Amino acid sequence: MFLFNKIKDVIGIDIGSNSVKLVQLKDLKGSYQLLNAGIVPLPPEAIVDNTIMDSSSIAVAIKSLVSSLGVKVKDVACSISGNSVIIRKITLPAMPIEELEDQITWEAEQYIPFDINDVNMDFQILSPDVYDPSKMNVLLVASKKDIINDYVSVFSESGLQLSVVDVDSFAVQNAVELNYDFDAEDVLALVNIGACVMNINVIKGGITLFTRDVQMGGNLYTEEIQKQLGVSGVGAESMKILSHETNNVELLDVLEKVNESISQEIRRSLDFYNSTANDARISKVFVSGGASKGYKLIEAISTKIGLPVEIINPFAKLKYNEKDFDPEYLQEIGPLMAVSVGLAMRRVGDK
Repeated sequence: MFLFNKIKDVIGIDIGSNSVKLVQLKDLKGSYQLLNAGIVPLPPEAIVDNTIMDSSSIAVAIKSLVSSLGVKVKDVACSISGNSVIIRKITLPAMPIEELEDQITWEAEQYIPFDINDVNMDFQILSPDVYDPSKMNVLLVASKKDIINDYVSVFSESGLQLSVVDVDSFAVQNAVELNYDFDAEDVLALVNIGACVMNINVIKGGITLFTRDVQMGGNLYTEEIQKQLGVSGVGAESMKILSHETNNVELLDVLEKVNESISQEIRRSLDFYNSTANDARISKVFVSGGASKGYKLIEAISTKIGLPVEIINPFAKLKYNEKDFDPEYLQEIGPLMAVSVGLAMRRVGDK
């Protein structure tokens, strides 16, 4: 959403709580070719509550990833979510985009709980208002400048230049729309479950109808395993990763209870959307993020909300050379890469 430099190609870098993901794509005019994809872990607490706490460790991880993949492009698209970003759908008098650009700062002041001079801001005109054609719906996105500056600094320390800042949920939307075919009337819920934050984005015809970030994610499994089974953080993480191969009844019980918590939170958000929406009801849910691969989570979500649920494959329609990329590896890492694929599609000037 926030564009800083006029550039042509970018690499998409998703800095999460547990790892850094990188994707580089080549635009083939109508499709994309995968040039690079990789993941490198981050030390614990390098990112806390979506805030960069250990910029040096993150910069080292990014440098290592860029070097190991042989990436030469220096311009980066990254994204933010959770407490780092404010997203509001607002209704304004209909006006040309040029006029809105002049007025948006004044209009936005009543919706942003910070000094307007302390934020970076962008907007997108969505549609005319259904009930009043003299008005229009606008998506307003803002983030405090010091948050953005932290990302600028960490990429600069990595020898890169931050050129585009997007929002996690919108990056996932880009990846889904690239890889899946939908009818214009389909209403879809995109749920990205990271380590600490869950992004929920309800879309129809490429337009966001509802978006929400929830402070809940895959780390909840680790915390509950640690607490309920009395193991260390490292042990709990290992048990979580190997949960598909275990017959430990106590462990599976903990996992199922966390599945219930996450599923209930998703249902609560989607019920809220359905109760306020004038558009058609949600017909399908797509899930991404590292936690989406958790033990029986997809089945739990589908049961709770009564809808089909599918894990996103952000590489589904990308062209790539199988000599360079193992299809099984791409399938394995796919759920973690939806944000970075969506970021790698970004070009300056688009919305």
